[in-house]
Amino acid sequence: MTATNNRLGFVLMTLTSLIFALQDGISRHLAAEYNVYMVVMVRFWFFATFALIWAHRNGGVRKVAQSQKPWLQWARGALLALEICVTVVAFTLLGLTESHAIFVCYPLLIVALSGPLLGEKIGWFRWSAVGVGFLGVLIILQPGAGVFSPLAIIPLVGAFMFALYGIMTRYAGQYDSSITSFFYNGTVGALVMTAIGVFHWEPILGTDLAWLLLLCGTGILGHWMLIKTYEIAEASAVQPFAYLQMPFAVAVGMMAFGETLRANVAIGAAIIIGAGVFALLRERRVKSAS
Repeated sequence: MTATNNRLGFVLMTLTSLIFALQDGISRHLAAEYNVYMVVMVRFWFFATFALIWAHRNGGVRKVAQSQKPWLQWARGALLALEICVTVVAFTLLGLTESHAIFVCYPLLIVALSGPLLGEKIGWFRWSAVGVGFLGVLIILQPGAGVFSPLAIIPLVGAFMFALYGIMTRYAGQYDSSITSFFYNGTVGALVMTAIGVFHWEPILGTDLAWLLLLCGTGILGHWMLIKTYEIAEASAVQPFAYLQMPFAVAVGMMAFGETLRANVAIGAAIIIGAGVFALLRERRVKSAS
């Protein structure tokens, strides 16, 4: 992979992070007006359609759907759908700013879980990053300052679910292609959310229907750009730019919903992001040396 491709990957990952932040803002708006399950269900209908089209263009649905670990793929798809529900609920209760500030710790949770669940060797450098990141979470939550909100547990649960999903994705990657994993994300997620969301259907107003279509469009565009980013650039090189979703989401929250950024949230998030980038760079250095 050339440096030029990596630089293009930086641009694409930045744009992808911006699109996902806008998508989160639309999700917050719709989930405040309609049932979360219905909103996520429609979103996955479009996701599944895109996954089926993508599979058709890459060897056919039957070929792409072949998996050496089908139950793992089904569990991944279901977990991702449920995690999105939890995270969108957090957006409506806490706002984009504080939800993202807490959720951004998920890469560090992946590091912490990769040892016991995947058997990966985690050195003291990366364990230190996890510890520092946890300190950042405590600064955001302020558990001993009398201002701790139990609602802050919701994005933390979402981060843990997404980290577990990431661990399962790493494991699945040892047996199946990324296209297969992507296919199961969309199709299984659509099946799970339809089984839940169909019982929570609500009539959608004309204006909000446009927002719902925009949500689905940004979801498809974001995932397509993410695929393209990983096709042309090294994952370890562009991954730190995924942290830009947090400041982008904060900007959306402040401009569209009048949210404020408390000092402890900004400091804690900066510590978490710094620790996460350190862990990613350390992992890249270890892989380069091996």
